Amino acid sequence: MSRIGKLPIEIPAGVELHVEADNRVTVKGPKGSLTQNIARDLALKQEGNVLSIERPTNQYRIRGQHGLARTLIQNMVDGVTKGHAKQLEIIGVGYRVTADGKGLNFAMGYSHPVKIDPIPGIEFVVAADEKTRVQRVTVQGIDKALVGQVAADLRKIRKPDPYKGKGIRYVGEVIKLKAGKRVTKK
Repeated sequence: MSRIGKLPIEIPAGVELHVEADNRVTVKGPKGSLTQNIARDLALKQEGNVLSIERPTNQYRIRGQHGLARTLIQNMVDGVTKGHAKQLEIIGVGYRVTADGKGLNFAMGYSHPVKIDPIPGIEFVVAADEKTRVQRVTVQGIDKALVGQVAADLRKIRKPDPYKGKGIRYVGEVIKLKAGKRVTKK
């Protein structure tokens, strides 16, 4: 039995969860609504404010879907109640980001600014730390997969340099710096 898949999903007050006949799950809450298709082989049983997921057989493919389905539904419930967020740091002299309406403008050492258009379902928050002069961009939304993908796309604009460590990185990410060239004296 899947350790993650057998855990029940608690549905908090103010959240509506509907399971359609083809295992299409819709979750509505205070922050919005999300829909996800779950594997048809799994049985979704809702009793009051608890949803449980059961698998009919122990086949390899179905065992793999069991924990995944539970995690996807739990992420949807968390998203419509609390939301999801990823934080990025911008480190480097001359590297900066500014909010442009609901989008972003990055100055990352290229010959042109990199403009990020507003993305439906995603909100950007830009903050700066006065002591360290590090800017932080927070990517917020209700869909965890979309938040993670947008954060990864922003990081791709200027990945952290392996020699100096400057660029865009996740908050708390550790960059192992490489040693530079060494000149030996004869």
